Amino acid sequence: MDRSLRNVLVVSFGFLLLFTAYGGLQNLQSSLYSEEGLGVAALSTLYGSVLLSSMLLPPILIRRFGCKWTIVGSMCCYVTFSLGNFHASWYTLIPTSILLGLGAAPLWSAQCTYLTLAGNAHAQEASKLGRDVVNQYFGIFFLIFQSSGVWGNLISSLVLGQTPTQEAKPEENFESCGAKDCLLATLPTNSTHRPSQDLIYTLLGIYTGNGVLAILLIAVCLEAREDSASQGEAETKAPPFLLTLLSTFRLFRDKRLCLLVLLPTYSGLQQGFLSGEYTRSFATCVLGIQFVGYVMICFSAASALCSLLFGKLSQYTGRRVIYMLGAATHLSCILALLLWRPRSSQMAVFFLIPGLWGVGDAVWQTQNNALYGILFEKNKEAAFANYRLWEALGFVMAFGYSSFLCVSVKLYILLGVLVLAMVTYGTVEYLESRSPVNNLPPDRPAKTSITRVQRGATGS
Repeated sequence: MDRSLRNVLVVSFGFLLLFTAYGGLQNLQSSLYSEEGLGVAALSTLYGSVLLSSMLLPPILIRRFGCKWTIVGSMCCYVTFSLGNFHASWYTLIPTSILLGLGAAPLWSAQCTYLTLAGNAHAQEASKLGRDVVNQYFGIFFLIFQSSGVWGNLISSLVLGQTPTQEAKPEENFESCGAKDCLLATLPTNSTHRPSQDLIYTLLGIYTGNGVLAILLIAVCLEAREDSASQGEAETKAPPFLLTLLSTFRLFRDKRLCLLVLLPTYSGLQQGFLSGEYTRSFATCVLGIQFVGYVMICFSAASALCSLLFGKLSQYTGRRVIYMLGAATHLSCILALLLWRPRSSQMAVFFLIPGLWGVGDAVWQTQNNALYGILFEKNKEAAFANYRLWEALGFVMAFGYSSFLCVSVKLYILLGVLVLAMVTYGTVEYLESRSPVNNLPPDRPAKTSITRVQRGATGS
């Protein structure tokens, strides 16, 4: 196994362990802490902190500490959130949410930068297209990473499944579930039943242990890898602190970035909707909290498998076809959720929709990250910080209006942003196809341009 692939696997399994804990815990926040909206308030605060972090921290931390140690330090912030849930209150969840949010943007920016550097370096050594290797590495990463949802949700369902079964509620009690949920229902539903505190402590103990193992794996096994070109520049003249701080904003002078901001925004919105609204207003409301994990396993499994598939498939079909598939899948799911009236007898539908949602999510996760990595190769840290900034804004919006809008309104917002995001993405593709020289390789480059594309992808 070559060193680049080994390091990709180390990063992937480190994130697998960390997000087995965080992903499962995030999916339960809106159901476990529904009193006074504490769960969604914590998530909204968390992603608001990510928004602030994205604007200020990633370029500074990555250049000062490198990708490896930025990842290690950021993972520690995630573990504090698990610890804060042991005594969940406004005084523990909000501060730990802020701390996690401050670490999230550097974590993901460092991960994306590391994979892009590894992919470009291996492509140069093996005389391959940098774009193809980077896509493949992101596909491998998201295959392993997205499976964290399977394990995290399986753990939560097995632990919380020990909750005593409650009496079945009449079907008319579920009229306020689904798209009709406006958080004003007075009839009891399955969302009113809470697991025992002992079961919650058991679950949190498992999640915290996973986070600690993730930190140790990265700290001990991951090779430090830095951009040699950037290091050479740093040795001759270190960038002024203010310029480093503002590098995230200076990249907005590139009109392509301005056009692409809706892609990460939609990515955050759709993830926030599934983990905050679908789990509460559909799964928990009708089936009970013990089914949240099982339902979300379908999402995670589909997203993980399709992440690997799309990473490979994009080499043959081009990214445009993959984006069209993702948009069509999510459009179908949104329309289905608007029309569906969930009932406990429709068990298969509760699992089918998250599975299809995961197919679309795999498109946004793999293609968006690879697109930013290639398009803004010379400003990787700032580009990925921008990506996390707008994705965080999507999460903040999703959780911020969670307690104020009906689910149907949230679905219409998702629909509108999806359509606009695909229009602006199409505009970027059109502009790039008409530009003879640019940083982004053509969607399916001719063989004669391989050398030129490799030079552009490696910044040499």
